[in-house]
Amino acid sequence: MQANNHNQQHRNRLLPKRIILVRHGESEGNLDTSAYSTTPDHKISLTEQGRAQACLAGSHLRDLVSSHGSFPDWRVYFYVSPYERTRSTLREIGKSFSKKRVIGVREECRIREQDFGNFQVEERMKVIKETREKFGRFFYRFPEGESAADVFDRVSSFLESLWRDIDLNRLHNDPTQDLNLIIISHGLASRVFLMKWFKWTVEQFEHLNNPGNCEIRVMELGHGGEYSLAINHTDEELLEWGLSPEMIQDQKWRISGNRADWNDQCSWYLSSFFDLQLDSDDDVKNFDIDSYDDAKQNGVDTDS
Repeated sequence: MQANNHNQQHRNRLLPKRIILVRHGESEGNLDTSAYSTTPDHKISLTEQGRAQACLAGSHLRDLVSSHGSFPDWRVYFYVSPYERTRSTLREIGKSFSKKRVIGVREECRIREQDFGNFQVEERMKVIKETREKFGRFFYRFPEGESAADVFDRVSSFLESLWRDIDLNRLHNDPTQDLNLIIISHGLASRVFLMKWFKWTVEQFEHLNNPGNCEIRVMELGHGGEYSLAINHTDEELLEWGLSPEMIQDQKWRISGNRADWNDQCSWYLSSFFDLQLDSDDDVKNFDIDSYDDAKQNGVDTDS
């Protein structure tokens, strides 16, 4: 009964069928890093290859949202980073969708590229990136720029706004339609979005690989009201992205699981924070007594 109420609550909220993350197509900066020495990062444009990638991604997205058990009357809503390369990617993707299929589009500054600071000097930037690899990609902050942790904070703010849009039905979602949210952004922003959504740890983030240009990550709504990457992506793909076997198992559970059972079904997550979890309060009391006795035997002062 509780599970049925849980599922009904999610249906009443008119959740999007899919939330799809797309990295921009190949840019001039991807092709030649010296481009950044003469052109501001936000004005770096797509290459011809990048535009072709975006056009192909549009066809792929249209096929995805119009099949796999979708309602015939499906719709899409776009969020896009304000950078030239992401907006150009959207223009190419948009050619695959007729006007009646697009509910709307919103430029969203919080999903922009990581700020790398004043990195016009190519050799200096190379040394800085090597330092980042040494000290960790998440917390290392570029001089005069951002860390991945900074990007996480603003992407988290965007995600909160996204939920308000869904809760208040600002996207004008119709229950007779399948709504697909498509977020066109950057590699790091996409990774931290997934990190925030699925509650991945910093350690798990450090193993994630950047998506390729115009590569797509599809989060689809499962039967229990949770979103999962495993509905549209294979184990091999998820492994290539840097997900561990435990993370992949979690994605599979989300296909039919619901949030109320998450701690029980994904005990490996809790175990990553605690050395030992005892089953009952009595076990905890006995453990405390045994620990006290062990400390006394080892000459530890337990009276302070």
